[in-house]
Order: sequence, then structure tokens, then C-alpha cells
Amino acid sequence: MSRLLPLFPLQMVAFPGSAIPLHVFEERYREMLGEAEANGTEFGIVLGESGGIVNVGCAMTVEAVVERYEDGRFDVITRGQRRFMLLDIDEELDYVRGRVEFFDDLDWAPVPADLRDRAMLAWDRIDAVQEPARDTPDPTVARLSFEIAQRVDDFDFQNAMLRMRSEIERLNHFIGFVDGHVERLEYKAKMKRVTPLNGSGHLPGSGQKPVGM
Repeated sequence: MSRLLPLFPLQMVAFPGSAIPLHVFEERYREMLGEAEANGTEFGIVLGESGGIVNVGCAMTVEAVVERYEDGRFDVITRGQRRFMLLDIDEELDYVRGRVEFFDDLDWAPVPADLRDRAMLAWDRIDAVQEPARDTPDPTVARLSFEIAQRVDDFDFQNAMLRMRSEIERLNHFIGFVDGHVERLEYKAKMKRVTPLNGSGHLPGSGQKPVGM
């Protein structure tokens, strides 16, 4: 059964259980989150892209108001609740609402211990090269995949994880994703180190040899 849900497009992907701090300054979103706080209702975080918004997101609730400012801005902590598919857009109000349909996992089979162990080893590989460093996911939580996914800086990967309806499928997808992601992170770090080099491959005016790649 579908329902209208206020939407907050952001450059992020939120997951059930995740704590998302928000600084709310636009008037339309102050209104939207103010109503969510006052009524204990949900709003949805969706990833905003240049061509619009993606069609999957996470419903959030306001957990705490951290600070209110004299000009009407405020800081809040929000908490991810449940996932939804976006079916249609409603623009009757100042902020966008979406007609959404909530969904959950279809496969609730217990996750084998060795799969959790392999996922944590895969996380360690990413954590060794990812900047800035992230806190380590709790391997005992029911949905380890979401704990991991929210710490990985890749929107395509996060969107894929949000859509999947099996914890086992998500963890296997993450393990298969790691090799390519680590390679990209390592390449990015190398390019960052050689950025000061001039066209001849030397640090300008230094006479030093180029950094090996």
C-alpha cells in the first residue's frame, strides 16, 4: 500500500538504523522536519542527482534536536527506519513529497558465521586505504551489510545495497565489490601524491624524481 512521504534530497544514501546528523537551513525543509519532529512522523532521505532523485530511499525520524538558532536554523539527529521505493512525485507543497511503497527483506535466512567473518576481512581491506578513516562496524548486528555500506564512499554501491532484499546477498555483493573499490582508492591516493608534479614528472623546481606508480 502506497502513501505520501515528505522527501529530503541529499548527497547521501541513508540506511535503516543509521544516525544522520542534519543542519537544516532552507525554510521549506525547516517546515518539513519541524512537522516530523512535532508529530513523530517520518520523512524520506533520497539521493539527489543532476537529473533528479533516485527511486529508492530510507524513511527517517527525528531523534533529537541538538541546537536551535535565532534565525530559524536547527541541527538534528535523525534515525533511519525503513526502506521505500519511490513510485511518483507530488509537488503541491513547497517541499517535494513522494508516493512511496515500503519494502523489507524477503530472505531472512540466518547469515553463516564464515560469511560475516569474510565480510569483516573485506571491510578491513577498505578501511586500510579509505580516507578519512571510519569506525569499525559491529560484526554482531543483525544487518551488518547496512553498517558496512554506510561507511563506504560509493553511491552506486550504496544504492545497490539499499535495494537488495537479502542480508546474505548484500554481504556477498560487498565481498565481490571490494577488490575493484580498493584498487580505485589506491589509484586515487597515488594521483593525490603526484598532483604537485609538473608535466615532466618532477616537483616544480625540486629536481626530484617522479613518484613511482
